[in-house]
Amino acid sequence: MTVRLSSRRTNTIAKAAFETRESGRLAAGNSFRTVAIATSRTARDINRQIVLNLIRKHQPISRADLARISRLQRSTVSVITEQLIAERLVTVGAQGNLPRGRRPTFLHLNQSRIVAVGVEINPDETTIAVADLTFHMVTRETIPTRRDVDQFVAELSHRIVAIKTALPHLTFTGIGITLPGRLDPALQRLAFAPTLPWQSIDLKSPLEQSTGLPVVIENVANACVLAELWQGRYPDTVQNMIAITVNNGVEVGLVLNGQIVRGVGGLAGEFGHVIVQEKGPACCCGNRGCLSVCGSNLAAIRHYQGRTSAKNHSNAVASNFAEILHRADHGERSAIQALQSMAHHLGLGVAMLVTGLSPDVIVLVGELANGWRLIGPIIDQVVAQRIPTKFRSRILPIAPESQLPLRGALVLVLQQPFGMPKAL
Repeated sequence: MTVRLSSRRTNTIAKAAFETRESGRLAAGNSFRTVAIATSRTARDINRQIVLNLIRKHQPISRADLARISRLQRSTVSVITEQLIAERLVTVGAQGNLPRGRRPTFLHLNQSRIVAVGVEINPDETTIAVADLTFHMVTRETIPTRRDVDQFVAELSHRIVAIKTALPHLTFTGIGITLPGRLDPALQRLAFAPTLPWQSIDLKSPLEQSTGLPVVIENVANACVLAELWQGRYPDTVQNMIAITVNNGVEVGLVLNGQIVRGVGGLAGEFGHVIVQEKGPACCCGNRGCLSVCGSNLAAIRHYQGRTSAKNHSNAVASNFAEILHRADHGERSAIQALQSMAHHLGLGVAMLVTGLSPDVIVLVGELANGWRLIGPIIDQVVAQRIPTKFRSRILPIAPESQLPLRGALVLVLQQPFGMPKAL
């Protein structure tokens, strides 16, 4: 069997396939003694991922076109597609029309039966959704994020089981969970999440036992990077992407050289707790002046309320970020200054990431995208002033309406057969 890789993205797939079988990931710095030898099965797995990704990106597509684009032999493509059809990952659609010869049949991903459960945990509420391979939401609901972790896990389990029972015609493949914190990759336990009311808990085991589904848990920003790469909106040459989620705090997810970066103990990427203002406001992590407390939605609210209460405005109370955006749009000076302060500190964080890591793209995810007219130019200005080279990463806002964190939770499960980036 001949293996030909057609793009840089397939090189990433090849790297993912060439991993230690026992651990499922190739850690940075490992000795070659821990790496499994490539076998004919390795080649089959790579070819399978290539074909499956091509079907996802180009559907509907014929076997002949798959062979042409992938440069695999037609017989190889036929064997792989028959296997994918048997596993119900792929379905056969309509036939095409040609002036002569056999009429081709088109292949699609099986979007109607295979679904995943996505769970987006935030400090105040948790969203549960079921979606197919195209992110079509079958159902969506929210529950409170209770401080009592046992009560929360019991309620979450009950809702997922109820959803499965109500949708017996669908094939559930697993549960993906995102949260604003870092996980110990070895234990799959919460390692650091100062905005959540729990510490060092095991969500995976009790959920798997109660629902009968495998569970994958990930930091919300890492999951957002995966979802953006899954979308296919960027060229295959984009191998370095950073996601910054801005809400009550600031979370950063890193994909560098096509790999998720976790670091020792899973704490890599915790730039939200890098200090950007000496002797600044106290942060929930115990430090002062962290990016999370100076460049988040809560930072803008605090700044706004401090200025307006000092002026004793009767209409000054704004308890949420959306209200500050609304008032800034209507020209209220205190609201504009609050957003400018938030944007300045975010710009410091973005400049640090661009200077140190030189990513192709940085996406900023959250309600700040709805105020990008005011926030974006300040971030761009701060970054431009502090970058010592002419290179500029693309900085893109992504609004809450995209539901990127929730889609990231779904991608954790749905991407597994496709060989998306693994972890360093």
